[in-house]
Amino acid sequence: MCSLTFPGLDLSKRRFDAVGFLRRSYQRPEGGLLYRRAESVRCKASAAQNVAIGSSGPVGGLLVSGDAKSIISVSDLLEVIADDLQNLNKNLKSIIGAENPVLASAAEQIFGAGGKRLRPALVFLASRATAEIAGLKELRTQHQRLAEIIEMIHTASLIHDDVLDDSGIRRGKKTIHQIYGTRVAVLAGDFMFAHSSWYLANLENLDVIKLISQVIKDFASGEIKQASSLFDCDLTLEDYMLKSYYKTASLVAASTKSAAIFSEVDYNICEQMYEYGKNLGLSFQVVDDILDFTQSSEQLGKPAASDLAKGNLTAPVIFALEKEPKLREIIDSEFSEVGSLDTAIELVLKSGGVDRAQALAKEKAELAIQNLNCLPQSRYKSSLEGIVKYNLERID
Repeated sequence: MCSLTFPGLDLSKRRFDAVGFLRRSYQRPEGGLLYRRAESVRCKASAAQNVAIGSSGPVGGLLVSGDAKSIISVSDLLEVIADDLQNLNKNLKSIIGAENPVLASAAEQIFGAGGKRLRPALVFLASRATAEIAGLKELRTQHQRLAEIIEMIHTASLIHDDVLDDSGIRRGKKTIHQIYGTRVAVLAGDFMFAHSSWYLANLENLDVIKLISQVIKDFASGEIKQASSLFDCDLTLEDYMLKSYYKTASLVAASTKSAAIFSEVDYNICEQMYEYGKNLGLSFQVVDDILDFTQSSEQLGKPAASDLAKGNLTAPVIFALEKEPKLREIIDSEFSEVGSLDTAIELVLKSGGVDRAQALAKEKAELAIQNLNCLPQSRYKSSLEGIVKYNLERID
C-alpha cells in the first residue's frame, strides 16, 4: 500500500518497502481529546508527494469485478472454523471474568458486542492452512492460545481508542467508558494487554513473542502519530499508510505469520503469510476510511465522518486535497464555521478522493491474494482469499 521509511525503525526487516523520511515535528494535543494541531502546521498538501502511491491499478486482475461478482457471506467463509471460534468465545469470557470478577460485567459487554472476530478467525484459517502443509491433523494448543491473545490485544486497543477519541458508540452499542466510566475502561484495557502478555510469554516461542510484543508498541506509535498530525494537510499518503500499518496491519500480519510459525512450515511460507496479513490489514483500513464517508451512522455503528470531524485525515481526504483548494481552507479553519464539515464531506466525495482510495484498497487486496500462492489449495486457503474479496465488497 505504501513505500516508506521511518527514522529509527528498520521497516525492511518487517516487510515494508522504504523510501522517504516522515515528519515528526508536530505537538501532541493536550489530553488526547482536544482535536487541534500545532499552530505551526499549515494546510498545504503537496500533490507531488501523494500521487506516486496508489496511482496504479490492481495488480494481475485477480479480483472478480463487475457483474461477475457474487455476494460473499462471512458466515460461510468462517464455517470451516466454526468450532474453533465457538471455543474461542467461551474461553475469552471465562478468562476475563474468572481472573478478575470486577471486570466480569465489562467483559460480557466487550465480547458480547458483536463483531466478526476476523482477527482470531484469520489465526485459525492460517493455522489450519499451514498445518496441512506440515502434516498436522489437529491444531496445537499454541494455535488456539494465539487466537485468544490476538483478540484480547485487539479488544484492549479498541477500548483505549474509544477513551482517547471520546467515542460513545462502538458496533452500534455504548462503549465501555460510557457505561462504566473512564477509570474502569482504562483498567479493562490495561488488564487485557497485561493478560495477553502473560499468555504470550507462556507460549515460549521467542520469534512469536517478539512479533506480537512489537504490535503492542506499534499501537502506541500509531496513536502518537495520529494525535500529532490532526488537521495537518501536509500529511502525505506515506504518513497515512505508516499510521495504518501501526494501528491495523501490524497486528494482522503478526497474527498470520505467528500461526505459520506454530505450524513449523518453511521460512518463506511464514514470510508470505506475514505479507498477506500486512496487505489485507492495509486494505481493510483504507476500506474502513472510505466507509466513513459513504455510509450512515447506523450502518457504521458509530458517527459518520467522525475521523474528519476530529481532524484525522485519511486516504479519501488526502487524495481530495490535491484537487480541492477550498477543502484545505476548511480543514485549516478546523471547521470553525457552521456547516463547514458538511461542505468538506461534499468536496471529498465530488473530488474523486473516494475513487482513488478504492483503487488503493484494491491494489493491496491484489497483493494479499498473490501472497497466498505459497499455500496449496484447501478450504482454508479459499476462506483466506474470500476474506480479501469480502473486504472489497464493502465498498462495491
